[in-house]
Amino acid sequence: MNDGDDRRWLWLAGRTAMSVFDDQMVHALAARHVRLAREAGALATLPAALLVQSVMLVLSGDFSRAAEQTAIAAATRTVPALHGQLILAAWRGRSDETTEIHATMVREAVGRGGRTEDFLAQYAMAVLHNGLGDYPAALVAATRAFESDELTHSNLAHSELIEAACRSGQPERATAALDQLSSRALASGTPWGLGLAARSRALVSTGPAAEEYYREAIEQLRNCRVATQLARTHLVYGEWLRRQGRRQGARQQLRTAHQLLSDMGAEAFAARAARELRATGEHPRSRSAQLSDALTAQELTIARLVATGATSREVGAQLFLSPRTIEAHLRSIFRKLSITSRRQLRDLRLP
Repeated sequence: MNDGDDRRWLWLAGRTAMSVFDDQMVHALAARHVRLAREAGALATLPAALLVQSVMLVLSGDFSRAAEQTAIAAATRTVPALHGQLILAAWRGRSDETTEIHATMVREAVGRGGRTEDFLAQYAMAVLHNGLGDYPAALVAATRAFESDELTHSNLAHSELIEAACRSGQPERATAALDQLSSRALASGTPWGLGLAARSRALVSTGPAAEEYYREAIEQLRNCRVATQLARTHLVYGEWLRRQGRRQGARQQLRTAHQLLSDMGAEAFAARAARELRATGEHPRSRSAQLSDALTAQELTIARLVATGATSREVGAQLFLSPRTIEAHLRSIFRKLSITSRRQLRDLRLP
């Protein structure tokens, strides 16, 4: 089988791996797809390949690398690039940025004469609203996403809908998603699937059964690469413990959640954990500002590449930008970081 054949089946293979919760396989297939598309200069297939890889990087909690991929895809100005930017912004909890990207996608869909209802975008909006604690809005978005064959096939929407429904006081609306998620997780037998299913059952359960499911979810999710879901499981378990009046146990779970979510840059979920910690009487540690916080995703990508010693021409070739555009970005980077040379950039510790 040649590389052209590989590119044709890799997208379908990646979707299949995601549908059976095989995070290791999705990562491997996505990386191969991106590599082959780059090597072949296949600009038509590269954005879709980058989207799958960036989504898995986001779910793994590697927001910095996901930002690099979305910055590369953004140069192609395609719909998959906007999807990647939207999902990353949603997981970061950046409400204004997410809303702006979503509005752009809706406008462009109207301009193409297509449907304005974008189900992948609805998944992203559900993530955003769950992070912000606006559960009724999350339930509306997650329900729309769940109605899409694409999103239910990829298993992205189920857990968002279940959490939103339970936190909105409407657990009966989670029944169909929970049944489907549980049966798929049992069939796959992977830590990702079994962990999400256990957490979802915990959300709709009470008493000792709920706690058993929360603990099972944590044990399962520790054994896969989907770090965002592990962090969120510590969060919802901590929230449950606090509502049971078990402050000491709640603090332990919420501290862990806050640390994990802060480190990966899931700002809204981290803020939710911080609010819960304060409700237990503990003040969460503040996240120290990083130099990279001042840079856009594309600037951070360029800064990292230049710090390795790459020339403007080499960086431009990788990001599909002209050397002149790279130089313009570098001037902005130098100004924001208060430096004047590439050598100084190499001396900085960029995440």
